[in-house]
Amino acid sequence: MFELLPPVLHWSSTLFAQFGGDDGFSLLPIIIVILIGIAVLVGLVGLFLIASFGNLWFQAYMSGAYVGFLNLIGMSLRRVNSRVIIQARIMALQAGVSSHTNLSTRRLEAHYLAGGNVPRVIQAIIAAHRANIPLDFDRAAAIDLAGRDVLEAVRTSVHPKVINCPDPSRSSKRFLSAIARNGVELKVRTRVTVRTNLDQLIGGATEDTVIARVGEGIITSIGSADSHLQVMENPDRISRAVLDRGLDSQTAFEIVSIDIADIDVGENIGARLRTDQAEADVRVARAQAERRRAEAIAHEQEMKAQVAINRSKVVLAEAEVPKAMAAAFRQGNITLSESSNGSENGTA
Repeated sequence: MFELLPPVLHWSSTLFAQFGGDDGFSLLPIIIVILIGIAVLVGLVGLFLIASFGNLWFQAYMSGAYVGFLNLIGMSLRRVNSRVIIQARIMALQAGVSSHTNLSTRRLEAHYLAGGNVPRVIQAIIAAHRANIPLDFDRAAAIDLAGRDVLEAVRTSVHPKVINCPDPSRSSKRFLSAIARNGVELKVRTRVTVRTNLDQLIGGATEDTVIARVGEGIITSIGSADSHLQVMENPDRISRAVLDRGLDSQTAFEIVSIDIADIDVGENIGARLRTDQAEADVRVARAQAERRRAEAIAHEQEMKAQVAINRSKVVLAEAEVPKAMAAAFRQGNITLSESSNGSENGTA
């Protein structure tokens, strides 16, 4: 604002020199009014800029994160919240991470315009710097734009997080159900301690994948045990077996430990299955016996029908005897005396 005063004064002196005569003296009040109006307008604009950005500019100047007035005006024109940018830069400068991560105002503006959370990113970088975790601005901004909470990821890297398996907030099940080889069911509840793997946070699998893999590993380990008593005696064998599988591969977390929080004996699934199988075998045997009995009854009825048929054939054959004797009488092949002798011999 104050840089405009020398050109204005020079221009006004030139005008006074040109219109200083008798002919131009009448224009002098008009020129003076115009100059006063311009000065008032410049003063109002300056007061408005000072009222809008003066406090922020002074704060940045006193903190060592100097930003010019033109940059502040440009941020306003680009619809960037200048207060957020300045406070983030001051925060990084005071924490001593500005020189390590090259946190310029333009980079912060670019991340803000891309929809990122600038204060959250700066806080994450500061937390990582305090914990000696390598995290630059580009990686932190990428994690933030990917939809992950970068500050929570850094905190989880410093202070490992405990995940329940199964998680009651994600599933209605309270225990993992697994069956040993002897058929006894075991109900297990575990706690998985993980910390964030910043190198695989972008594109890595989430907590749901870790929970699913741990549950699968526990069920497999219990299922490979010969007896549930072996698992009850040494529950840590499950933890070791699951950790050796490398379940945190391609995930956003690194598994620190897997601890068995609770283990209970459930039903004897094997005995129940064998009982159900025996009952099924009994029902099958009864069905087969009933089928054989029905076949025997049907065969008996067939035999009775066959006897009736044979008897009818005998009756038919006996009915043909008188016909044959009558035919023999008519043909003279047999006489009455022969027939009487034959009948007597037959009666004798």
